[in-house]
Amino acid sequence: MQILINSDNHIKGGDSATERVQSIVEAAVDRFENRITRIEVHLSDTNGPKHGEREKRSVIEARVGGLRPIAVTHEAPTLLESLEGAADKLKRALEHTFGRLDETTRDTH
Repeated sequence: MQILINSDNHIKGGDSATERVQSIVEAAVDRFENRITRIEVHLSDTNGPKHGEREKRSVIEARVGGLRPIAVTHEAPTLLESLEGAADKLKRALEHTFGRLDETTRDTH
């Protein structure tokens, strides 16, 4: 499973930030990693230099073989909160998607 991380020019990162993003995403999807081919993470600052309640946005898109991409978004005051919120939403979306797929497979056998 490949994880690609993209950010706008208002997000300051580095190797430690990249590792943190990867560890949060991997922890959220570890149960499903053999079914996911790629994950793209998009981090952005929605207000630029201004401050606000929903200032940071994280979008995570999981590519699953044979299915349309599964994408989630979460906005929060901090980048960490937005990333953790999006990772949690992705985990729930994958549980739902794979649960339905597994039910369909069981019903046909």
